[in-house]
Amino acid sequence: MLSITIKSFEALTKDELYTILQLRSKVFVVEQNCVYQDIDGKDQKAMHVLGFADEVLVAYTRLFKPGDYFKEASIGRVLVAKDKRRHKYGNAIMEASINAIGAFFNETTIKISGQEYLKTFYTNLGFKQIGEPYLEDGIPHIAMIKTNALK
Repeated sequence: MLSITIKSFEALTKDELYTILQLRSKVFVVEQNCVYQDIDGKDQKAMHVLGFADEVLVAYTRLFKPGDYFKEASIGRVLVAKDKRRHKYGNAIMEASINAIGAFFNETTIKISGQEYLKTFYTNLGFKQIGEPYLEDGIPHIAMIKTNALK
């Protein structure tokens, strides 16, 4: 079972921030062998969705209100620790993130820039591809939109 905590940047403790950045680096830089600037100056505007299993951070996303990343509300930096992916924590963290967009921002449209190989995962959550695939930091991505996101 995934325990979800949602915090603003200011509410994160130093240890929580360190753990988030460590897990993001482990997944996006080391595991995906992608050298890019993860610390992009946008964390301060984001709401941070932390997913814990047995008090260990294993899943994460960050949320943006409309205009802070895209014109629409958005979810980004979606990840689950490699050794925990078999537990469907990706679905749990995304469902919590979708609901949080509605709760915090009162928005029903969400745009994401997802890695193309995860298209089926995002489609199963109600997102639809818009436009053609593109490279972001050398990795194929697709833009996707979900409308009527509130449950």
